[in-house]
Amino acid sequence: MGFLIRCAFWLSLVLLIIPFGGSGGNETAESVGPIQALSAAREAVGDISGICERKPDVCVTGKAALHTIGVRAREASRIAFELLDDKFGEPDATTTGTVPAAQTDPAAASEEAKPE
Repeated sequence: MGFLIRCAFWLSLVLLIIPFGGSGGNETAESVGPIQALSAAREAVGDISGICERKPDVCVTGKAALHTIGVRAREASRIAFELLDDKFGEPDATTTGTVPAAQTDPAAASEEAKPE
C-alpha cells in the first residue's frame, strides 16, 4: 500500500515537471510548478506525521484497517495462487509410497542380543 502511495506521489511530480501544451481547458486555474508542488508535499507529509499526536484514535483505526487489508490481500493471493495452480500447474511427477516395515528374523535377532 505504501509502495502505491509513493508511486502515485512521484508520478504526480513527474507529470508536473513535464511540460504539456495547454492548461487543461481551465484558463482561470493557477499553474503550479514542481518546486511549489514539492513544498506542498513536504508540508502535507509533515502534517500527516503529526496526526497521531493530535488524534491517536485515527492512528489506531488506520493501523487496524491496514491489518485487515493485509489479511484480506494475503487470503486473496492464496486463493488466486490455488486457482492458477489448479489451472496451469503441472502435476507432481514424484510419486511417494509407504516403505514396508523391516522384516526381522527371530533367529538373527537372538544372535545379536547374545553377549560375547
